[in-house]
Amino acid sequence: MQWQFDGYSVDTDIDKLDIECIHQFLDKESTWANGISKPLVEKSIRNSINFGLYRDFHMVGYARVITDKATFANMVDVFVMREEQGKGLSHYLMQAIDAHPDLQNIRRFTLATWTAKFLYEKYGFTELNNPSSMMERYFPNIYQENNND
Repeated sequence: MQWQFDGYSVDTDIDKLDIECIHQFLDKESTWANGISKPLVEKSIRNSINFGLYRDFHMVGYARVITDKATFANMVDVFVMREEQGKGLSHYLMQAIDAHPDLQNIRRFTLATWTAKFLYEKYGFTELNNPSSMMERYFPNIYQENNND
């Protein structure tokens, strides 16, 4: 699927993704996936709905959604390249995610963010309805501590 926005496009075609760009950003620039291996990034891409953000066929942003396409979805790995930030491009990603037919009528759609609550609130995301019902197993340094190929 593809959406057009003011000279940019968002596309879900996995073959168009710049895997090297995604890996480089996650491994070196993200705060959540520092140290992740390229094979693990490739595996995560194969098992998700991917949203590449492009300008003139050059990847400038990315997001992926892990989902069963029926009841649950979790948005992860959202980024816009530094040189493209401040242009509202994250809204293009969110509009495409919101419009994707496999993500309609999802009962629980989650994400984790420390820096962009203001963005996601515009798309209906809120604090957890019942935080005490949520649990997690969280290993923030797993990519630095393990060989994750």
